[in-house]
Amino acid sequence: MKQQNTVKIFEDKKVRTLWDNEQEKWYFSIVDTIEVLTAGPNPRKYWSVLKTRLKKEGSQLATNCSQLKMQSADGKFYKTDVADTEQLFRLIQSIPSPKAEPFKLWLAQVASERLDEMQDPELTIDRALQQYLQLGYSENWINQRLKSIEIRKELTDKWKKKRAERRSAICRRHKRKSSKCFTQTN
Repeated sequence: MKQQNTVKIFEDKKVRTLWDNEQEKWYFSIVDTIEVLTAGPNPRKYWSVLKTRLKKEGSQLATNCSQLKMQSADGKFYKTDVADTEQLFRLIQSIPSPKAEPFKLWLAQVASERLDEMQDPELTIDRALQQYLQLGYSENWINQRLKSIEIRKELTDKWKKKRAERRSAICRRHKRKSSKCFTQTN
């Protein structure tokens, strides 16, 4: 597993991070994140108490967090509780802090938008178009991208249909009328 240690700065506080090339995920030091959000004197103690509280509530967050070696202030590498992005967002929701409030508001907004998109999938397309434009892509590039996605979907649908037809033909040829043979044609 190839990893890259980096430090992110948030409000003049360091948050140790680690990029895992294999899983293509960022991992963040939980203690560093808690220190930034709570500005408390002992973030390790805060995390210990929070883990206990989360376990009592039935949350799997503390159980699912990993430990990875990260460089500490003394330059040595120690195992540190880390969270991926999804776990980090869940952690932020559990911390009552004015500094965490902007993240919580943003998460609520994103969740609301996704629920709206589930009701009206066209909103998803509109959001994608806006994000491509904000990233600086031209309308011509965006149109070509959408067409290539559509063509790729049509092609994979054709492949699935052909595969199902072949399975069905094999089943008929071998006179297998079992339900297993026909359920695999989908």
